[in-house]
Amino acid sequence: MVKLTAEEDSLLNGDAGEVRSLAMRHIVEVARFFDAERLVPVSQAHIMADTEALGEPGVQHLERLAQYDWDDRRVLIPTITDPRGADFKAYEKIRHDTRIVELEARARDAFIALGVLMTDTCINYQTILPPVKGEHLAFGDTGVCIYTNSVFGARTNYEGGPSALAAGLTGRTPAYGFHLDEHRRATQRIVIEETPDSYDAWGALGALIGERMRSYYDVPYIEGVTRAPDSDELKHFGAAMASYGSTAMFHIAELTPEAEDACDSKSVLPTTRLGKADIDAYQSRFRRDDPGLDVVVFAAPQLSLLELQKLAGLLDGRTVSSAVSLIATTNPEMKAAADRMGLTEKIENAGGILLEGVCFYQMHARDLAAANGWHRLMTNSAKLTNIIAGYGYEPIIDTMERCVDSAVAGKVMS
Repeated sequence: MVKLTAEEDSLLNGDAGEVRSLAMRHIVEVARFFDAERLVPVSQAHIMADTEALGEPGVQHLERLAQYDWDDRRVLIPTITDPRGADFKAYEKIRHDTRIVELEARARDAFIALGVLMTDTCINYQTILPPVKGEHLAFGDTGVCIYTNSVFGARTNYEGGPSALAAGLTGRTPAYGFHLDEHRRATQRIVIEETPDSYDAWGALGALIGERMRSYYDVPYIEGVTRAPDSDELKHFGAAMASYGSTAMFHIAELTPEAEDACDSKSVLPTTRLGKADIDAYQSRFRRDDPGLDVVVFAAPQLSLLELQKLAGLLDGRTVSSAVSLIATTNPEMKAAADRMGLTEKIENAGGILLEGVCFYQMHARDLAAANGWHRLMTNSAKLTNIIAGYGYEPIIDTMERCVDSAVAGKVMS
């Protein structure tokens, strides 16, 4: 039985309007499903709601909510968005179907009418408002959630789009899972024999750990990391782990904020050792006999300003082969900074395309493949490698340097 406060009961009963009542009903049903005994106040919500997930019915639902009076429909806490399904400024460059773009525009307008901030990002922790330890949130994107729980020590579950919007409208979410102390403790021990030195290797390590997790509530305790990884390395690491294992939290010994209290005795935890040979074996799954290549993609997660600087430097003075497309994605804040600092110019002068507010696999990737003749895809993102095959692509993973060399050569460089 979910126990509601007087304020929550008032929201449920419609004292603050029909929209909030609908949102609270949704939250209470989720709480019952997960056996949550209470709700917890949240300070921020992050909505995954690209049109591939929404479809026409989802967009129509948002439009119906947007027709209510402002005081009834506006979100009560800062509410932001995950990457969208179209870049309104550059969709023609990638032959994006205008019907998809029009549906995205309708969804965007509805979100704005609800008071949602169109941040369009899966790296909000690098660009918008980093969470703090102990802060309760309602975040959606898996990479966002695992980074938030693990690196900041804030608290969130994976929130579906309707649940995140409901949290935005009420300032509440069910108190289950990673909002509770008992689910944040380590359940497996992973010993790393060699610390990765590139984004793709960190992603591969995250993928290997994720594959070894048995459930959403499995939390790995990782030992053997010999230097503090930077934010982008942890971003690739966590995003891949979450993608391969539905994992929402990890601890790294002597690095992450809750690691010291993560377990009573590491010796009793099931232990796995992972080394360079395991990372090499993971990457070899995606090696191909022929060097054919159609598109090189840097996305999933979106690129930080430092990643954009690195990509621009690798492309500076070079030209992408006419046989290959090179695409990078970032959020609007980083795109504006890249424009101002000349990074976009270097990328696009080389023949690359820098898209804002999107992530490749959320852009109706199967339609893009058909429109552009893309099949063989190369990336440095283990998360993208895991997801994109489901859209009909044949992925290859390698370093950013090797990906750029291959784009310039027009074939996979080994």
